Amino acid sequence: MTASFTAAELRNAVTTLSSPPLIRLITEIDDNGPIPLRGLARTLADLSTHHLRQSTEAARALGLVLARPGVGLGLTAAGSELADVYDESARWARRHAYPTGVADFTRRVQRTLSLLAEPLVPVTVDDPRCSAGDRPLGAQAGTDLARPRDLLRQWLNAYPQTARLAEPELAA
Repeated sequence: MTASFTAAELRNAVTTLSSPPLIRLITEIDDNGPIPLRGLARTLADLSTHHLRQSTEAARALGLVLARPGVGLGLTAAGSELADVYDESARWARRHAYPTGVADFTRRVQRTLSLLAEPLVPVTVDDPRCSAGDRPLGAQAGTDLARPRDLLRQWLNAYPQTARLAEPELAA
């Protein structure tokens, strides 16, 4: 995506950003505003305490969220812009029925980001980045992938510390 990142740094960053708990945390705050710190478990009830703690700590370390007294956990500029990357990735996936015709927001974001983690080459129907069970991509889908790819590139260039701080273990 940019010459300043190694392939491993890029993969680690995308792996971290593809973490379902992190996606849930960032999009929940983006959609509904700050979450009171004591209300995190109630608001994100589908996440285990472990995943909630892990995603919140990772989001803080990456500079995506900030706890404000009396307000709660809100997004920083980096977090807000990452939410835009997530939204654009999900829109692309929905438009192209990727990875399947029926998939939730988190899975769409994860699978789209996995396509973006590799070198900038066109995605084809036989692309090995398409996992088993994923819908094959046509030429138009590969062309349309440019928009989410550009947003991710811009985001990583604006926040390069993310690629260097990313820990792939978060995605587990």
